[in-house]
Amino acid sequence: MNTSWLHRLQAGWRAPLNQRRWQIFKANRRAWWSLWLFLGLFGITLMAELIAHERPLVVRYEGQLYWPLWQQYDETTFGGDLPFPADYRDPFLQENIAAGDGWMLWPLIPFHHATINYQLTQPAPTPPSRENWLGTDDQGRDVLARVIYSLRLSILFALLLTLGSSVIGVLIGAMQGYYGGRLDLWGQRLIEIWSGLPTLFVLIILASLITPGFWWLLGILLLFSWPALVDLVRAECLKARNLEYVRAARALGLSNTRLLLRHVLPNALVATLTFLPFLFTGAVTTLTALDFLGFGLPPGTPSLGELVAQGKNNLQAPWLGITAFMTLAILLTLLVFIGEGVRDAFDPRKAFTPSTEKTPPP
Repeated sequence: MNTSWLHRLQAGWRAPLNQRRWQIFKANRRAWWSLWLFLGLFGITLMAELIAHERPLVVRYEGQLYWPLWQQYDETTFGGDLPFPADYRDPFLQENIAAGDGWMLWPLIPFHHATINYQLTQPAPTPPSRENWLGTDDQGRDVLARVIYSLRLSILFALLLTLGSSVIGVLIGAMQGYYGGRLDLWGQRLIEIWSGLPTLFVLIILASLITPGFWWLLGILLLFSWPALVDLVRAECLKARNLEYVRAARALGLSNTRLLLRHVLPNALVATLTFLPFLFTGAVTTLTALDFLGFGLPPGTPSLGELVAQGKNNLQAPWLGITAFMTLAILLTLLVFIGEGVRDAFDPRKAFTPSTEKTPPP
């Protein structure tokens, strides 16, 4: 197994400059704790099915264990009469399981994001209660469950969009900056034209032709988000290609591909990394805005924009608007704080500043 890339990665991490950057990031307590809070929040959303679901985690019936979360069972499995999928919230099925010397282990929130609570004591939307901690929306769905699932969807969408935009933008910007000439000239003109296209109008037109889904929306936004990094990478490559060590490597016969990947591009990525957290934040807000306007994900999909629309359409239920505001405020605040910490860590004025440890007077 070839592990040369792993050794290079470890050597790069152990480099004094990278260690210094990491120490600068850790010294920013606001960014450091924001990173851990964001990772914890993201980890919770990745386990959404274990936390919020309409089916129990484990069912014991007549001495045998069943796993409804991972396998679909019929009512006949638990003493029912009809070969329909088991409804574990049905009192009849619960009585059968209890009669069979059984029990059910439910998730912390016994509702899926699409589960409608038919046992509400008042018309939806209902205020927070012991059963629905953040209340229900106007369709009787649990708000907290939808918040957890919508956070996971928004974070994954923004992560994929940021990674895809970074790869395309870095490659195009590096080629323009390194080779220059007509490639750079015509590339800049095409990017200027492409960036001038109205993204919202294009989405409206496409939404009338197709039903936008997760991957459709990701692909469409990817077409218009990659130019954000081109100018930054292009400027860094234009500067790096005329440095002495690059000219010396070219004189020694190093190919353009290896020269670009091993010497020019790593220097350009330093400035790019400081921009990624803010690109991630922009992806979250873009998806939220599109869902709020009705041009985003299909109806019924758990999303932050749909939660904002619920708050707008139900002003008599202030818990919906407060939940949407607090969710977006916390998420975007954490991302901005992380971005500020990354920006400071890669700031050359701080990365090359000598240690400020106190020394004894002479």
